[in-house]
Amino acid sequence: MTQPDPNPTSAGNAPAGERAGVRPAEGYAGDVTPEQAYAWVASGEAVLVDVRSDAEREWVGFVPGGVGLAWKQWPGMALNAGFDEGLKAAVPAGKKVVMLCRSGVRSISTARRATELGLEAYNILEGFEGDADAEGHRGRKGGWRLRGLPWKQN
Repeated sequence: MTQPDPNPTSAGNAPAGERAGVRPAEGYAGDVTPEQAYAWVASGEAVLVDVRSDAEREWVGFVPGGVGLAWKQWPGMALNAGFDEGLKAAVPAGKKVVMLCRSGVRSISTARRATELGLEAYNILEGFEGDADAEGHRGRKGGWRLRGLPWKQN
């Protein structure tokens, strides 16, 4: 598998209001593309925290080197009572945190929570699998996997 360029040049093509590939967001540092998140993680600037359930990571796939820390746990999708402590332990002082979920929705909630905890937190747009297509299938419309970024499956 060809490794993606860890230094995408999105800043030159950024729409008004964006900076260095970051889209403004309310309640957290911003939204970033999967490629921008990968660049930060590859350079050591950020820690990737995968907030999908343990079952999702196990069955669907995971990002090597990412920290698995469920926001909600399957079955029942109850909030993880240890999320805050786990997040604080996972992100060293001075590092950004990029939050990954299935489609980029739960990761918004976790980016807001991380910001409340004093971290510089970003949501990864499209998530791991992207949005569902017209047939209800994921993995065909965006996402970490579709973009060819590093991932594994058990």
